[in-house]
Amino acid sequence: MVEENVFRSAITFLDKLGVYDVILPFLLIFTIMFAILEKTKVLGVEKIDGKDLTKKNLNAMVAFVVSFLVIASTELVGVINETMSHVVLLLILVVSFMLLVGVFFGSKEFTLESYPGWTKFFMVLMFMGIVVIFLNALDWLQYIAFLFVNWNAEWAATIILFIIVIGFMWFITTEPKIKKEE
Repeated sequence: MVEENVFRSAITFLDKLGVYDVILPFLLIFTIMFAILEKTKVLGVEKIDGKDLTKKNLNAMVAFVVSFLVIASTELVGVINETMSHVVLLLILVVSFMLLVGVFFGSKEFTLESYPGWTKFFMVLMFMGIVVIFLNALDWLQYIAFLFVNWNAEWAATIILFIIVIGFMWFITTEPKIKKEE
């Protein structure tokens, strides 16, 4: 007789092996670190046949060590797992929204490029969503919420004054753009 939850037991088996807590975070960090090191060429390049090639062996070794250091910290792995799952959920929500909006366009193609204001709005919204996800994963969101729950006139005045001072400093230090004459 075949067990009903064969796939669930396979997932549980992979979890017991440490695939989700060790292997996948290791591969994720290794891939991201290696890609950054390859793109930025921080560890240098070497000339081979007149071409500048990155030092892949050094980049791979640094990415390998950093990946091991990250997975050695169970706290970091927990933050990565929680963050990635919530970011994927955020992505699914955006795709679902785009599907729902696309329904109203019928046979016409719907792209956000046609609406530049909306593109910027969604970029800012996604950035704020990722910041909130990271703050929540690090358990820092409770401290920020504490500031707003215990909000009083002194806090408000201090923050408003701080914003005004920063705005004034920005206004004074930026140079005006000179328009080119045609």
